[in-house]
Amino acid sequence: MPAAATPSRPTLSVIVPTYREAANVPRLFERLAVVLEGLPWEMVVVDDDSSDGTYDVAFAIARRDPRLRCLRRVNRIGLAGAVIEGWLASSADFVAVIDGDLQHDEAVLPQMYAALERGDGNLAIGSRIPDPTKPGGLSPARQKLSDLGKWFFSLVSGVDVSDPMSGFFMTRRDIVAKLAPRLSPDGFKILVDLILSSRHTLKAVEIPYVFRPRSAGESKLSPLVGLDFLGLVTHHASGGALPVRFVLFAMIGGVGLVVHLAVLWLLIGGSAPRDFTLSQIGATVAAMASNFVLNNEITYRNRRYRGVSKITGFLIFSALCGIGAIANVNIANLLYHAHRNWGPGGMTWEIIAGMAGAIIGVVWNYAASNTFVWRNRRKS
Repeated sequence: MPAAATPSRPTLSVIVPTYREAANVPRLFERLAVVLEGLPWEMVVVDDDSSDGTYDVAFAIARRDPRLRCLRRVNRIGLAGAVIEGWLASSADFVAVIDGDLQHDEAVLPQMYAALERGDGNLAIGSRIPDPTKPGGLSPARQKLSDLGKWFFSLVSGVDVSDPMSGFFMTRRDIVAKLAPRLSPDGFKILVDLILSSRHTLKAVEIPYVFRPRSAGESKLSPLVGLDFLGLVTHHASGGALPVRFVLFAMIGGVGLVVHLAVLWLLIGGSAPRDFTLSQIGATVAAMASNFVLNNEITYRNRRYRGVSKITGFLIFSALCGIGAIANVNIANLLYHAHRNWGPGGMTWEIIAGMAGAIIGVVWNYAASNTFVWRNRRKS
C-alpha cells in the first residue's frame, strides 16, 4: 500500500461509484497513487451498501491514508445518484468519475487534468477505442450498443461526442455543483445527463484510451443501461416535460402490448377453436405480469418488491391497471360516438379515439403506480 502523503487540500477528486467491488478498490487506489503522483488528489468511494463489504475495505484504507474517503449510502441505489453525492462532497477544483471495475485506464487522468488546466475545454472525456493488439474490452454487442447510443444522442442533442455513453470523464467542480439540481439521480449514464442539462455550455475535449476487460467482480451491463439511456435522452428531447421514469414506464407498456398479442396468438392459434374471451383474459394477465416485473426491476428498481411481497405488489398493480383499462375503453368510446366525423387528413376518428384512450390509460397507470404501488416502498 502506498505511503500516505502529507495532508493538503486536493485539487482533484476522483469519484468512484461502487457496488460489490471489494476486490478492485485497493487495486484502483494503488494505481491512482502511481499515475497521480505529484498532484494533490483524493479518491472518493461512494458505495451503495455493497453486500460484499466494499465500504469496509475502503474505510480500512482511509484509516491509513487520508487520500481515500468513503461515503456509504444506505437505502439509496444508482450510479448517477452516487456520482452526484460524490461531487457535492468534494471541495477540489476538478472532479473526475471513473468506474471501480478497473476497465477505465486511469493513466489518462493526468492528460484530462492538463487539458482542463490549459483551458482546452471544460469537460474532458475518456473515449473508448479498441485495442489493436488483442481482443477484449468492448464486446461486439456492447460496441453495437455504444454506436447506437452515439447516433441517437447526436440526433437528439446536436452535440458531436464520439463516446457519449462513457462513464469516464473530468470537469470542474463548480460546473457540476451548479448543474446538480437539474440532474437525475436515477440511471447509469450521468455523462449524457450532464451534457444535455448544461444546455450547450460545456466544451468537450476527448482523450482516447483502450477499454480493458473486467478482471474481478461482476459486470453491471444489462439491457437496463440501454433503456436508461433512451429514457434520459427522450426526457431531455421533450424539454423535461416527460419524466425519465414515465418514459421507462411507457416503453415497458409497449413491451407489455407485444406480450399481450403474442400470448393471445398462442392461446387462440392452432386447429382447435378457443374461447376468445378466456384467451383475452389470459393475455391480459400475462401482459400485466410482464409489466409489473419489468417496472419492478427497472422503473422502480430502487423501491422494488422482493420475495413474497411481489405477490401483494402485483395484485395492487393489476387492480389499478384494470381501472386504467376501463378508463381507456370508456374514453375511447366517448370520443368515438361524440366525434365520429372528425379527423385531420387521412387519419380516421377511430384511430384518434383509440390513441386518446391509450394515452389516458398509460398516464393513469403511471400516476397510480407512483402513488399507490411503489410510492411508499423503502428504497433498496
